[in-house]
Amino acid sequence: MTATPEAGGKRGKLYLEDLSVGDRFQSGEHALDVAQILAFARQFDPQPFHTDEEAARRTFFGGLAASGWHTAALTMKLLVESGIPLADGIIGSGGELQWPQPTRPGDVLHVAGEVIDIVPSRSKPGRAMVTMRCQTLNQRGEVLQNFTPKLVVHARPAAA
Repeated sequence: MTATPEAGGKRGKLYLEDLSVGDRFQSGEHALDVAQILAFARQFDPQPFHTDEEAARRTFFGGLAASGWHTAALTMKLLVESGIPLADGIIGSGGELQWPQPTRPGDVLHVAGEVIDIVPSRSKPGRAMVTMRCQTLNQRGEVLQNFTPKLVVHARPAAA
């Protein structure tokens, strides 16, 4: 499933001049299972609530939960593969990240994004800082992650 902007009917790779505040994007989906959670956690966040189903039941989470960093990585994958189709790629310059509730085995993730600000660069013509609001949701529409990235977006190159 590929995503296209909901606003304006724009298709294909997007440059700065193709974006407007209020444009919305929705990614495809990713189904998360126990094996993926365990593999990611063992390599990158080896805490018991991410690596051991039995131990996880006795923790704050009350059961196995994906690492927030796993959710963030899957969000990035969804944005790149089927979210906002930026011509020069998704180039981050910072942002805010929150996890209001844990991602669990069996969750089917997708990302809903909206352009909330566009600030042209004063020192580098042909680019701008685009701020987005991205929510990673599960199959029930529950927000698992709020991500507000600031992206460097380039204008369309001049024709040669």
